[in-house]
Amino acid sequence: MKKGLIVILAIVALFVMWGVGIYNGLVSKQETVETAVGNVQTAYQKRADLIPNLVATVKNYAEYEASTLEAVVAARAKATSTTLDANNLTEENMKAFQAAQDQLSSSLSRLLVTVEKYPDLKANQNYLDLQSQLEGCENSIANARREFNEKAREYNTYLRRFPNSIIASMFGFEKKPYFEASEGAQQAPNVGDLFNN
Repeated sequence: MKKGLIVILAIVALFVMWGVGIYNGLVSKQETVETAVGNVQTAYQKRADLIPNLVATVKNYAEYEASTLEAVVAARAKATSTTLDANNLTEENMKAFQAAQDQLSSSLSRLLVTVEKYPDLKANQNYLDLQSQLEGCENSIANARREFNEKAREYNTYLRRFPNSIIASMFGFEKKPYFEASEGAQQAPNVGDLFNN
């Protein structure tokens, strides 16, 4: 009887250790996804921080483009007020965040196209520096989104594998959404091309 009890306790201990290992793996991968969310937000914030300087620079040259400048400022305000909560990363929240960022990108693209009417502005060193920084921000955003999607894929795959899915459902771990390409992304202008025309 004593040997039987020891065997049962050993089996229970193995199952507990196995469950703890899976749980810790889920926590680790979830933390990696949450870090990636922070990196995405940081990349978008860096772009948002450049926009007031860009608007001020354009405003000095393009007095008659007030509606375009106002649209960029309004889109920036909306984009910076819409954030991703790593603890509540739902598909709806992701879509709202992405829609706000897409609206800002669209307004910014219209502004950059408008700049084409002002050759003096296109030659201004401050504007050239801002355009270079903005292009770098767009690359950083793309890289951060790609990294987030990779980390979310790793997490989602680990979460859905059997028997991990049992532990995940017991402790409320949920699948993470992905960043998707914006509507019409295939026709989106290249920021570098806008600046170099």
